[in-house]
Amino acid sequence: MSRISRLNRDEVTPEIAAGFDKIFAVRGNVPNMFRVMAHRPEIFATMQAHFAAVLNTGTVSTKLKELIIVRTSQVNQTPYCLASHTQLARGLGWSDDQLAHLADWQSREDFTPAEKAAVRLAETVTRDAHAVSEEQFAELRSFYSEGEIVELLCAIGLFNYFNRFNNALRMEPTKPGEGGCVAPPEHDEVGLARNGTRQ
Repeated sequence: MSRISRLNRDEVTPEIAAGFDKIFAVRGNVPNMFRVMAHRPEIFATMQAHFAAVLNTGTVSTKLKELIIVRTSQVNQTPYCLASHTQLARGLGWSDDQLAHLADWQSREDFTPAEKAAVRLAETVTRDAHAVSEEQFAELRSFYSEGEIVELLCAIGLFNYFNRFNNALRMEPTKPGEGGCVAPPEHDEVGLARNGTRQ
């Protein structure tokens, strides 16, 4: 069980509640990590913005970012992040076999050289960032622009942060529908709630 309580929608500020609603609409749950971070609204808000920027902007595909997130979380042995991001990676097109045997990336023929370079970066940085050699960096430059290398490193760095946060708190994987809430009352055409009272 997580060492810190997970806040429900009725326990957070209206701004954070709106954030919960957006997350739930996309994911079908509000991840336990986000509900814990909501103890500090400023951290929750800035983390959400950073998370979206790292995962959804730039020119590196979200598919590749999710692959290196899975490998980072495997190296760090983080069940919480693996539960959600293995599923997300699968939904983006990676096979169960690729994900289950991602540690064998070097010998597999179903990853491109560019994908292998990204997975290698995730492993190296997660185990010891000082170990990124000039040879490895030259390999990265042969496949990725400077901005794309920044994207890869930000995804790896972000999930090293998340992995350690969740491992320290013994965060439990989020279940479908968890963190959801009763939606605000629906209004009809004259602005009355379904229960007949004006909002």
